[in-house]
Amino acid sequence: MRSGLPFFVATGCYSGLSPKAPGTAGSLASAILGTGFLALSPALLTPAALAATIAGFWAVPLVAAPNEDPGFVVIDEWAGQWLAMAALGRVSLWGVIAAFALFRLFDITKPGPIGWADRQPGAFGIMTDDIFAGVAAALVLLFLRHLGWLP
Repeated sequence: MRSGLPFFVATGCYSGLSPKAPGTAGSLASAILGTGFLALSPALLTPAALAATIAGFWAVPLVAAPNEDPGFVVIDEWAGQWLAMAALGRVSLWGVIAAFALFRLFDITKPGPIGWADRQPGAFGIMTDDIFAGVAAALVLLFLRHLGWLP
């Protein structure tokens, strides 16, 4: 199905319809919205990531074939990007850039369990690899904050 609420959700409010690099476009859109959440309260990002995850597990099977990971599906990037940003204590340009870059790095290179998750079928694989990438990015960001390299 390529219309309706499931398609709107799966495409990350249509950000996944970008003709070039839809995953990066989806991550950028979610980082912009996530920056707004972060400015209001860093505590908003974890429930936002959880909501995106639940919405993704609902919407993805309705718009993608069982063994397909279409590029336009970016709700997984939204969930993972927000998990990465949840490790930031406040809005800072370098923090948001680092969260975006680290999430994309882990999502694209898929080391270890991220790659395993990516190879799983259906919505589980589509959603879980980005959740793992978001957690990996968050751990690096927390370490950088501990070192005092990020606020």
